[in-house]
Amino acid sequence: MAVTDLRPPARDRSGWLWPTLAAPGLLWLLVCFIVPLYVVLCVVFGYVDPIFRTAVPVWNPLQWNPTQFTYVLSRIVGPDGIYGPALVRTGMYVLTASTLCLLIAFPVAYYVARLAGTWKGVLLAALIAPFWISYMMRMLAWVNLLQDDGLVNRVLSLGGLFTVDVHWLTGQPVVVILGLVYGYVPYMILPLYAGLDRLPQHTLEAARDLGADRFSSFWRVTLPLCRPTMVAAVLLTCLPMLGDYFTNDLLSASPTTAMAGNLINDSVQAPGQTGQAGAFVMIVLIVALLPMLYYVRVMGRRDEVAS
Repeated sequence: MAVTDLRPPARDRSGWLWPTLAAPGLLWLLVCFIVPLYVVLCVVFGYVDPIFRTAVPVWNPLQWNPTQFTYVLSRIVGPDGIYGPALVRTGMYVLTASTLCLLIAFPVAYYVARLAGTWKGVLLAALIAPFWISYMMRMLAWVNLLQDDGLVNRVLSLGGLFTVDVHWLTGQPVVVILGLVYGYVPYMILPLYAGLDRLPQHTLEAARDLGADRFSSFWRVTLPLCRPTMVAAVLLTCLPMLGDYFTNDLLSASPTTAMAGNLINDSVQAPGQTGQAGAFVMIVLIVALLPMLYYVRVMGRRDEVAS
């Protein structure tokens, strides 16, 4: 008499494994992202207490008032567009800084991942070292260097031979951009290193066996293979830049270089403008989500073609 195995198939028994492992991460996103985002929406579409000038959130979406959000939108473009220049400036600064970060980070990551040899561990530790130092301390170091009597002006004056009258910390856009590059380039090097280090070696060797020189192998094989990693690294760097306000405050502190993060910070500190700060947050979030959704869609199509 045959014995019937009543146990469920292995695939059924492991059907709950991955959802169970993903549950802590999903709970973390719910508590630390979805709930705070809903609170921001309730503040944006709430109202301001007329006496104490404090934000009063409205928790029922059916009772939301779009006055504060429409006020911010009406001040972006048109004759009253006082916020538009800062938002456009943010896009220009972030685009320029991200491009410079990519130009700096890719050769460094490529060398460490593909050419460093026995020095890979040492160089990787050196790349991680900036994360051990406070971002504020690194920016304050640039403040000391860029002061009127700082090291930069001393070098430009060749030790006092020439008169250099450059005030770097008085609203210079190039200083803000270079500060963003200096602050965020480590965030781009590490993802690029991880992607370049995982490139299939047999594919690169096949290109060389087929007669491709080093440049052709890099241009036709290496670069296309690591293109998704490059896009992910750029997005990872752009997102914190969009809300950055600390770099501009330290290296410029001028309204002529104000970014979206400065608008948010100023609105939070001003009485009765917390809802407007939340509106700026929502605008930055929408702008940040668009390239992320595009990246997810492109990667999804790529996986479908690969399968």
